[in-house]
Parts: sequence; C-alpha cells; structure tokens
Amino acid sequence: MFICVLCGVDSECRVSAGQTSGLQLSQNMKLQVECYSGYKAQERPVIFRIDGHEYRVEEVLDQWYGPADAYFKVRAHDGNLYILRRRTCVPHSDWDLVSFRKAAG
Repeated sequence: MFICVLCGVDSECRVSAGQTSGLQLSQNMKLQVECYSGYKAQERPVIFRIDGHEYRVEEVLDQWYGPADAYFKVRAHDGNLYILRRRTCVPHSDWDLVSFRKAAG
C-alpha cells in the first residue's frame, strides 16, 4: 500500500496518466527493485520496475529507517522523485512505492 503525493489517496489511487507521465498508480501495481549490495545486503536501490517500466536510480536523495522499514527517496532517470520502502522485519520482503512526485517543469 502507498500514499500518493499527487492525490493523497492511500489505496486505489487512479491519478491520470497526464499528471504522472504515463505512470498509473494503483494498489495492484507490480514493483520490482534491484539493489546494490556492498557492506550489507540490499544496501540501496539501483533499478526499479513498475508494471514492466524500468527506472534507473540516478541519485539517492535521502534514506531513513523506521522500526520495521527502510525508506529511500530517489530521483530516477526520468527526473521524477520516488519514495521506496522495504520491510526490514521480514526477510526477503517485497518493496512498496510509498510516494511519487512528478519533476517540476
């Protein structure tokens, strides 16, 4: 589940494709993340795919940890900002798209 920064909805978000440059946000979307593993496993995301569309992480802008999660605010090669979350309390857990923001301009 995620909260869309475009509309504030926490599930079943259906933001128009025009606002998201072709990214249709929904609760049922498939997210896959490939990570750099250096000092520790899944240290930071480098590539992610949303429903088959691939996005290269150009820059990790911020990262923080909650009691059971790790969050990464990234800028992808399309210029947009994404916040990705990984559950750290569950081994081999899935990733979630927490937030998306279209680049200004």
